[in-house]
Amino acid sequence: MGVLAEKSLDFAVRIVKFYKYLCDEKKEYVLSKQILRSGTSIGANIRESKNAQSSADFTSKLNIALKEADETEYWLEVLTKSEIINPPQVEKLTADLKEIIAMLVSSIKTCKENHNPR
Repeated sequence: MGVLAEKSLDFAVRIVKFYKYLCDEKKEYVLSKQILRSGTSIGANIRESKNAQSSADFTSKLNIALKEADETEYWLEVLTKSEIINPPQVEKLTADLKEIIAMLVSSIKTCKENHNPR
């Protein structure tokens, strides 16, 4: 398993734990489901990309993962700005998510460069 796949799997596990915290401690059930879905979907799409049928399919899966990562970042912002959670509670999650996003952007850029030579 590559670094990106490992990081996204670890992130998904932390999102599941965060979801449980939101439900059990904060009694928040709507936004928590949104972040659970998008936060775990990142790694699922990265995992799916390894069985892509073509380079275009591979890039597409990574683009979907990037969209899910961006959505997850959005939900973390909503949870913070609505004061359901405090910024320190999600600092590490946010930092790890930004790292995953940077890796995805880099991977997508490399894929496009390798398959669209000038």
